[in-house]
Amino acid sequence: MLDASPKYHEPLPNGTGVGYKPQHFQDVLDHPGPVTWLEIHAENYMGDGGRPLAQLRALAERFPISVHGVGLSIGGEGPLDRDHLDRLARLVGWLEPSSFSEHLAWSTHDRGFLNDLLPLPYTEATLARVAAHIDEVQGRLGRRMLLENPSTYLAFDESEMGEIEFLTELTRRTGCGLLLDVNNVFVSATNQKTDAQSYIRAFPLDAVGEIHLGGHDEDEDGHGAPLLIDSHGREVVDPVWALYRETIALGGPRPTLIEWDTDVPDWATLRAEAERAEAILAPARP
Repeated sequence: MLDASPKYHEPLPNGTGVGYKPQHFQDVLDHPGPVTWLEIHAENYMGDGGRPLAQLRALAERFPISVHGVGLSIGGEGPLDRDHLDRLARLVGWLEPSSFSEHLAWSTHDRGFLNDLLPLPYTEATLARVAAHIDEVQGRLGRRMLLENPSTYLAFDESEMGEIEFLTELTRRTGCGLLLDVNNVFVSATNQKTDAQSYIRAFPLDAVGEIHLGGHDEDEDGHGAPLLIDSHGREVVDPVWALYRETIALGGPRPTLIEWDTDVPDWATLRAEAERAEAILAPARP
């Protein structure tokens, strides 16, 4: 059974956070450095107790927490998994996090779950389906959610609108906010040979409640052209830092997360990435 809720429920500060990993538990408490908030993946904390929830409770007493979902399949053709949504609502009701977000993607087919976040065609039918799913999630959780722009490797011929138009219309129809993943913007722009700066300049930055920064891997497609893979397994590269700096200059400071989910480094390395983000954020704060 979950015990009483933690005490810390303030909004995310316009500072730097990191994706929490259990191996960093004591370091986060003892040497947080510039880190002022933490993010967890919802699906790792849907149990009834044990060490993960005990550690989360201790962290939530000191830091605002953002909950990031990876399993709702917001873009799936079928209905949302009610059992999964119930587990999510139970976690959110206990933790009372500062923020909840999910991906603009799908990962389910019939009763199967695919361990990947797959892209969507931007059509009116998709828009109506995703908006209905967002309405259902926000109604069940009793809170506004943020939706993350995807990293993409191809475009759909049947798309009827651009990604920014699609996301903007979702915010209008549902009242949801957006999570801007700057690395995803760079990955998608490189893979599809579009301009990342133009994307940022056109993005509805007033709807952004959180920013993500992460690393990617470099590969080549079958024609020898650059192909970037959103891996979250290394440091943020310089072009993404430059794009982030422009984002903050245009939209002002936003809570900014360093994502590092595979080949997780020691705390000193992760904290150094947070320090780079803080060096850009700090001058932009009032």
